[in-house]
Amino acid sequence: MTYRPQLTSASVDLTREVEVMDERGRVSTIAIPAERPLTVYVDKRELVTLMTLGGAPEALTLGYLRNQRFVRKLSDIVSVQVDWEVEAVAVVTRDGIEDIEARTAKRVVTTGCGQGSVFGGLMDDIGTISLSPDARMTQSTLYRIVETIRTQQSIYKQAGSVHGCALFSSDGELLYFVEDVGRHNAVDAIAGRMWLDDVRGDDKIFYTTGRLTSEMVIKGAQMGIPFLLSRSGTTQMGHMVAERLGMALLARCTGKHFLLLCGRERLVFEPHLFDNLLKLA
Repeated sequence: MTYRPQLTSASVDLTREVEVMDERGRVSTIAIPAERPLTVYVDKRELVTLMTLGGAPEALTLGYLRNQRFVRKLSDIVSVQVDWEVEAVAVVTRDGIEDIEARTAKRVVTTGCGQGSVFGGLMDDIGTISLSPDARMTQSTLYRIVETIRTQQSIYKQAGSVHGCALFSSDGELLYFVEDVGRHNAVDAIAGRMWLDDVRGDDKIFYTTGRLTSEMVIKGAQMGIPFLLSRSGTTQMGHMVAERLGMALLARCTGKHFLLLCGRERLVFEPHLFDNLLKLA
């Protein structure tokens, strides 16, 4: 049986109703994302404050600790307890975090909305990551993923102002979908859920509505995922890291359009898909 630490289940309302007035002076009510702070304490030591919707705070905390490389094994964590009355989460580990003072001394504030932060060097441990060399994705699977995201019920469609991330199986089945105020939080929450469910990333496909920055690519690599898709684009450093790791990096994934930036050997093109479109036209 897969080990699971003691967890609360402290999801909260993801939107709030506010009154607005339009250009004609008409008053109405709309929904906006309910952003709130969550301060992470590890063994009674304050670590970081995350701004989040609060939809999956326990998974977010676990994924953050995993992707920051503070904790290597889920079994090292005894409990994760969220208390929204004090806007905090208390994490108890089995043996503490080794050299935590030194490891939190260097902090890198990362790019983008829902600004993230990384402790230590961004490129630390990259040389130790090895992705599955045999993982492949078909073009039709890519299109299935894009269509699934297009029709997915979401906070974004209701209230806007959030980013979404998703994890898919090798044949394009949706496994997890998470939205948050920043893509950093959304990917961490997925990492936490993968950890809890003992899901490996070897043949999985990751999708984000936001940019694939270096931090996003590194997190994907740490989760063992060889395919990263974005509705937006990437950055020079994100591209460099993905190329170095042999990842398939795809940007501008909308409709039937996409741009494959690296990892060409991982994508199986299917020209007949366009032959069928021409026949229908």
